[in-house]
Amino acid sequence: MQIGPYKLKNNLILAPMAGVTDLPFRQLCRKLGAGLAVSEMVTSDASLRGSKKTVLRLDHTDEPEPVSVQIVGADPVTLADAARANIDHGAQIIDINMGCPAKKVCKVAAGSALMQDVKLVTRILETVVNTVDVPVTLKMRTGWNTENKNAPQIAHIAEQSGIQALTIHGRTRACGYSGDAEYQTIQEIKSRIGIPLIANGDITDPEKAKQVLNITGADGIMIGRAAQGQPWLFREIDHYLKTGEKLPSPDAKQIKEILLKHLDNLYTFYGE
Repeated sequence: MQIGPYKLKNNLILAPMAGVTDLPFRQLCRKLGAGLAVSEMVTSDASLRGSKKTVLRLDHTDEPEPVSVQIVGADPVTLADAARANIDHGAQIIDINMGCPAKKVCKVAAGSALMQDVKLVTRILETVVNTVDVPVTLKMRTGWNTENKNAPQIAHIAEQSGIQALTIHGRTRACGYSGDAEYQTIQEIKSRIGIPLIANGDITDPEKAKQVLNITGADGIMIGRAAQGQPWLFREIDHYLKTGEKLPSPDAKQIKEILLKHLDNLYTFYGE
């Protein structure tokens, strides 16, 4: 799978998750088979860049390339500035968050709330793309609610704006994480655009990964919650997609080794 100049080793991507996809977890998932790991969302608010949380999120020491950083905000110029700041700290791909359903994000008109304002979406995408020299990607949902599924329209705008890959979580913002992900909407969008499309939502095992790829025709899949507690899911899916055979899950000894190494990395990163 290709995003701009970067050819990924496979089409399996770790989703950005606040409080989860920190540097140690991204490194772990890359080691265990993910072709790309997207950072926790970094706020576009410049006044918070000195906070401990943001400083840690800007740390990409020893992170495998390409380094993908997700930014969140609602103002085109501020988001463009945030993109530049993250590139200065090592980001090689900038991902724009239009998918987060959290109330604290949506109440400031960011995340999936942006999908309610197509004109603002257009300004944001064009401004960020035209400001930076690295690939810009977009993550969004199928719409704000079931009555307003405008993902096909925004996908077209994204492609016209120069977005180089698009991730779609198969739910509306109103759905949150309830119900089943709708893959037919993702398939519809895939049939209308020429840029890489990544399917996201409810991908929990190798068989489901293959099913989602078959249904949607997507170029890749993004895995979030299912990777928590079983980061080796990436290598299991990769093996299954390549061979049709299931890779045995790690035994207790292997899990212990992975867990203790990860714990050491967490202490190194955060301090005791």
